[in-house]
Amino acid sequence: MRPIGVFDSGVGGLTVVKELIRQLPNENIVYFGDTARVPYGIKSKETVIRFSIENILFLLKHDVKFICVACNTVSSFALPEIKHHFRVPIVGVITPGAREAVYATRNKRVGVIGTKGTIKSRAYENEIRQFDPAVKVTAIACPLFVPFVEEGWLGGEVVTSVVRYYLKPLKEAGVDTLILGCTHYPLLKSVIQEVMGKKVTLIDSAKQVAVEVQEILSNEGLLNKKGKARHEFFVSDNPEWFSNLARRFLGRPLRNVKKVTNV
Repeated sequence: MRPIGVFDSGVGGLTVVKELIRQLPNENIVYFGDTARVPYGIKSKETVIRFSIENILFLLKHDVKFICVACNTVSSFALPEIKHHFRVPIVGVITPGAREAVYATRNKRVGVIGTKGTIKSRAYENEIRQFDPAVKVTAIACPLFVPFVEEGWLGGEVVTSVVRYYLKPLKEAGVDTLILGCTHYPLLKSVIQEVMGKKVTLIDSAKQVAVEVQEILSNEGLLNKKGKARHEFFVSDNPEWFSNLARRFLGRPLRNVKKVTNV
């Protein structure tokens, strides 16, 4: 059973893995987190493309049948370029989230939150415009959300205050749909929902990516419908740190995370 390959700059892509496991329980998964070179958001476009190609070449050594780019920065900056280099199907996180947001919005006002790099790239706005030019997009960078998640600060007074501060322009813009444009952000979903209100639909790109992966595998005749799935996890540095954080993302501890010395 050839596996699905997933890569991210670090640990955030595990939210995508969690959804893949939930929606595709029979599929083998190989995950690579480039923890030695995280974060990608501050790197140049050329560097992000180079890292992404190296990550994909590593996954191809494991004979993956499909590659999921679980990194918003790579999906924003590099996806069109890296698709030209490989024949294996490759899906990012931008298009599935944008498509679902356009489908979900009732007043054609969509919000996007993400890292500075993702927001600066305007990738979500451009993708949403492709689906529906009439949708008005308000995009806000929320740089403190990632460290909150990685430190385990998923609620409380400080977190709520910062979330309220960041999301104020989105509330003022009257968005009825909000894309969580970073794989860390679903862990803050309850606080974000509380601040935005129950009437605002939150779009978790990880869920939409898993749906898209399932559709493509099914259409290509590559879907595995039986057998016990195997999940392997590789990192480029600090497997202990990754293992500890993985519990927060997957809801269970990870054992036997392997360190790759050269990608």
